[in-house]
Amino acid sequence: MLKCRAAWRRLAPLARASSTLCRQNAKRAVLRNERRPDLNCSQMSTAPSGGGRENTLYVVLVGAACLGGGVYAYRTVLGDKQRYQERISEIASRTRRVEPEQQKVQTQTEPAAATEATKDVPEEAEEPQAVVEEERSPAPAETSAPAEAADLPLEAISDPPLRIDTPNQPVAPTEEIEPLSNTPEASEPSPAPVLESEVAPVAVDESISEVSVQLQDVPVVESEHSAAVVQETAVEPTPVVPVLPEHAPYLLIGGGTASFAAARSIRARDPRARVLIITDEQDLPYMRPPLSKELWFSDDPAVTETLRFKQWNGKERSIYFQPPSFYVDPVELTKVENGGVAVMTGKKVVHMDVRGNKVRLCDGSEITYDKCLIATGGIPRNMQVIERAGEEVTKRTTLFRKIDDFKSLEKISRTVKSITIIGGGFLGSELACALGRKSADVGLEVMQMFPEKGNMGKVLPEYLSNWTTEKVRREGVQVLTEALVKNVNFKEGKVEIKLKDGRVVKTDHIVAAVGLEPNVDLATSGGLEVDSDFGGYRVNAELQARSNIWVAGDAACFYDIKLGRRRVEHHDHAVVSGRLAGENMTGASKPYWHQSMFWSDLGPDVGYEAIGIVDSSLPTVGVFAKATAKDTPKAATEQSGTGIRSESETEAVAGKMSPTLSTPIPPVAKDDYGKGVIFYLRDNVVVGIILWNVFNRMPIARKIIKDGEQHADLNEVAKLFNIHED
Repeated sequence: MLKCRAAWRRLAPLARASSTLCRQNAKRAVLRNERRPDLNCSQMSTAPSGGGRENTLYVVLVGAACLGGGVYAYRTVLGDKQRYQERISEIASRTRRVEPEQQKVQTQTEPAAATEATKDVPEEAEEPQAVVEEERSPAPAETSAPAEAADLPLEAISDPPLRIDTPNQPVAPTEEIEPLSNTPEASEPSPAPVLESEVAPVAVDESISEVSVQLQDVPVVESEHSAAVVQETAVEPTPVVPVLPEHAPYLLIGGGTASFAAARSIRARDPRARVLIITDEQDLPYMRPPLSKELWFSDDPAVTETLRFKQWNGKERSIYFQPPSFYVDPVELTKVENGGVAVMTGKKVVHMDVRGNKVRLCDGSEITYDKCLIATGGIPRNMQVIERAGEEVTKRTTLFRKIDDFKSLEKISRTVKSITIIGGGFLGSELACALGRKSADVGLEVMQMFPEKGNMGKVLPEYLSNWTTEKVRREGVQVLTEALVKNVNFKEGKVEIKLKDGRVVKTDHIVAAVGLEPNVDLATSGGLEVDSDFGGYRVNAELQARSNIWVAGDAACFYDIKLGRRRVEHHDHAVVSGRLAGENMTGASKPYWHQSMFWSDLGPDVGYEAIGIVDSSLPTVGVFAKATAKDTPKAATEQSGTGIRSESETEAVAGKMSPTLSTPIPPVAKDDYGKGVIFYLRDNVVVGIILWNVFNRMPIARKIIKDGEQHADLNEVAKLFNIHED
């Protein structure tokens, strides 16, 4: 029908125009010749004059179109009528199914009350069964004419008034029916509104029985909303309490370090702010560095449950930033007078509507926002040879990132005989040292393999990378250098790793620590730009991706005013970028100028801090000195009082470098890299610095990079870090 109507709307103007043109031509002919021309049928056709065959064809086509339209309309009406009858039958059958379920539930939950009611009212106790029997066998007079009843209004079907609730129509109060029994359940009011089409098996009246019988055989128009209310009332009478706020002034996507830093920054500048954090993890915001460091050196057997650890300085600390009492219940966020921070765990944002300022969660619910921060972090990168190896290899592989990964790997380390770590970067080397120290106690064989010539070969100079590799071996780890994995398979209860040079390694479990992929799942739905070189959301100097959308942490590709566009995957960057994004969300409009640092510990005795671009492919200059007892990560945390060294940074500023420093540098034994400073150069300008077992000197390194000057003698610059002091 709709297609015919659309076709007629297009053809009607053409027909009218043709008819009007013919009349105008006839009038002109009369005025010129003073006689009326003969308008035969052939002149109305589009063919040459003199014939009428074309008009016959025209009539046939128009008639066929009208006939086709009529047939289509008839079939459409017939189909609608059939679907209507099926819908009515479904509603009627649904009502019949609800009644036996109600009777069964009430019979099981009220046996004692029913027995007492039978003693008090013996004659009325059997009425419900009679009513149910009457409902199942409707009267013959009413079943004989269902078609006539379907055409009548609902008020004319039965004598008692019938109420039908619809979503847009308020429900008028009805008279209460006095229950037949004296049980406490019958005397209590109903906790939720119930449609009159429902018949309770205990509290029944004759008038209600008549209405129920008629409703079983008479089609009743019922909306989907009212049907849902019937089913919900029969199963769970208590009203559903919403668990999600519909609107959040500040919405933070991701539950990591960057989100928590942003939340604290927002609350510091706007004490009444309402901040909602949404995370797909089941845990509250926590710090990730201890997962590969201090937690593995804990003596507490219940460390996987408490997630509390002793720092290198002996002080105990929780992995969580704040206890649960710090946060507000998400349901109460809009009601709290002074605002607060709420965390929704186990929820993932799957779609982002930038124009509508709203997001959609994995369960289909939507939340609107005024300002939004994306801090989704990254996803551990897997190896293609492992993904293709099959299910047996996949379930024996750990991609280390979250609390659940730590719990799982800690349990596995106590049950298997061998673990192989693939990757020689920060995470792989830290886990290798941690498991290596544990291997002697539990009889575990720990192996580490990577394609570089030494541990952290992409970061450290070759000589220092080789020294670090020997340090890892002394921790009880079998290190395989220049190991390129060719394929992985499962054979005879072991995971077999074949290398390209022919070596074969058999192990019980694999830990893949081969990098991180920034999580940019919302880029497509949100229309956000992803950087093609570094990955991550491309943002400006204020960390903005849109006018009211910011990005921080591992997922942000930002512009460094000194080093160009970058993307950093470290704890300190997450803290600083999250803090700056929170300030800018409250109107600060500050650019990102901070040079973030990162650190890594190979146990309590060797550690380093780094800043800027540290790439082993760049020219480097290293200045080393003999280490003392205080030049260890353990001693550094004892002095600062914290295990997260980025939190111990002071506001100290390096003084001006004197060009005539002449203090002699003590000689250092070969291959003795106790402590020192490594400078990374680009165009003779320092762009990166590593402080090897030198701690609490990061403000000096930051100033050197910020100045961007060329230095004739970097040995003199190294003296600013006081590495030659005892």
